[in-house]
Amino acid sequence: MAKRFHKHQYNEGKLRMEEIPFDLRDYVLFAVKRLAVFGVISGGSVFLFDSYFESPTDRSQRREIAFLEDRLAKIDEEMTNMSVILSDISERDDAIYRSIFGVESYPSHLRNPGIGGADRQRSLRGFDHSQAVISSQERLAELQRKLVAQSRSFEEVLDLAKSQTELLKSIPAIQPIRNEELRRMASGYGFRIHPIYKVRKMHYGMDFSAPTGTEIFATGDGEVILAKRTWNGFGLHVIIRHGFGYETLYAHMSKIMVRKGQKLKRGDIIGLVGSTGTSVAPHLHYEVHKDGRKVNPAQYYFNDLTPAQYEEMLLQSASSNQSFD
Repeated sequence: MAKRFHKHQYNEGKLRMEEIPFDLRDYVLFAVKRLAVFGVISGGSVFLFDSYFESPTDRSQRREIAFLEDRLAKIDEEMTNMSVILSDISERDDAIYRSIFGVESYPSHLRNPGIGGADRQRSLRGFDHSQAVISSQERLAELQRKLVAQSRSFEEVLDLAKSQTELLKSIPAIQPIRNEELRRMASGYGFRIHPIYKVRKMHYGMDFSAPTGTEIFATGDGEVILAKRTWNGFGLHVIIRHGFGYETLYAHMSKIMVRKGQKLKRGDIIGLVGSTGTSVAPHLHYEVHKDGRKVNPAQYYFNDLTPAQYEEMLLQSASSNQSFD
């Protein structure tokens, strides 16, 4: 006969413990208690196993997460260094490079462009390391925007440098004939006595007296836009367009040695001194035009004269005398 389970209960009348057989309710409670104890023991075992004994997959994932966290920290550090370097470049750009060319600083709203619109990091949200990744992503995007802006600023500075170089080459900055001793300047810019009409007239250039056949030089880089002869006026003459609003005219030549459309460098020979057109003696009539206005050529002889020679040239050109044409 199967053994029955009993429980004990104290009988106060008989003053002793008595066995009472289990009923169905007692069996159910007993089974539930046994299952609860088993569950606690099983769950604890699983917890302890998971805590102290990692699976190969868990171990691999843990190492990968640690590696990624380390790389993310190093990337943040590198971006910080890049940001410092970029700030230094921006300061040098404004304080040095742009200052050299006399232009304003690059606008701050272009150098530090903002970003708007929808949440661009939405796909990165909702993960354990979302905030760290989003922060790095935003810093990287900011660096990229600043790098693009700085690149555009440098492109402007480069264009300025190229333009400045071309400008310096194009300015008519030398005398059109050899005149080291300053003895060939015959008549300057301003009102002069006309050699034929004997009246005071505005003389829009400078006359350099020289023997027929003396070489004439282009005073700046440029292109010949006119090379022709008239029987009066300028006679055989050449006009060179230098760019940046500059043109120069060379008149009364005995021979033209260039053609229309020819590219020239400063110092190239363009012809020989003569006395063609309205002229009373061999000489070169030389003019400088800036933005369509005839200006004093003496203001531009700074490339082949010392300061003392330049001052002497200005004094000679200012003296009132008779022109040669």
